[in-house]
Amino acid sequence: MYSGQQPIFILKEGTERTSGRSAQSNNIAAAKAVADSVRSTLGPKGMDKMLVDSMGDVVITNDGATILKEMDIEHPAAKMIIEIAKTQEQHCYDGTTSAVVIAGELLKRSEDLVEQNVHPTVICEGFRLASDKASELIDAHSIAVDQNMLEEVAKTALTGKSAGAVKEFLADISVRAVLSVAQDADGETVVDLDDIKVQKRQGGSIKDSSLVDGIILDKERVHSGMPR
Repeated sequence: MYSGQQPIFILKEGTERTSGRSAQSNNIAAAKAVADSVRSTLGPKGMDKMLVDSMGDVVITNDGATILKEMDIEHPAAKMIIEIAKTQEQHCYDGTTSAVVIAGELLKRSEDLVEQNVHPTVICEGFRLASDKASELIDAHSIAVDQNMLEEVAKTALTGKSAGAVKEFLADISVRAVLSVAQDADGETVVDLDDIKVQKRQGGSIKDSSLVDGIILDKERVHSGMPR
């Protein structure tokens, strides 16, 4: 390309190109729209959403991960917000809605700063410092947890997942399963979820589930006279 020559962009039909402050505002608006779509589902009093896919199938849920997975999104910035939710789900198995709502709120506050001509690099550095301080305060105010507290956490995680009638039962069995494989490593409790195997069986009810402290061999008996 010769000096002074304008660059040539080849874009697909219907593609819109923005830059500068307009691009920033557009990206923030898209991210906030995703956050707003799940904001009302947050918390113990969060409301359910009715989702209808292209095939006409209906899903009613207030689980943030499920809602975001069913959304058909093309905007790059909005997709990044959904990636935040996926990462949260993969590492923590919960908190997707909170992660998305917090990200949307941070972008909302950053938009106010951008309008005051604060450079995005300065805003990012401020967020990083705030994150470090928040982690420091969390460590300073953390308290020891017992099995009852873990069960309450489990029950909260089960809220909105169509398990209301058996929430207490599942919370108890889940916590006992996790504690059975928990290990202490350098003063921290480490749990490898691959050490917990969920074996499904048709028939019966959820309350027929049980925790087996050992190994289950999913095999048929060679002869009916053999012990189980």
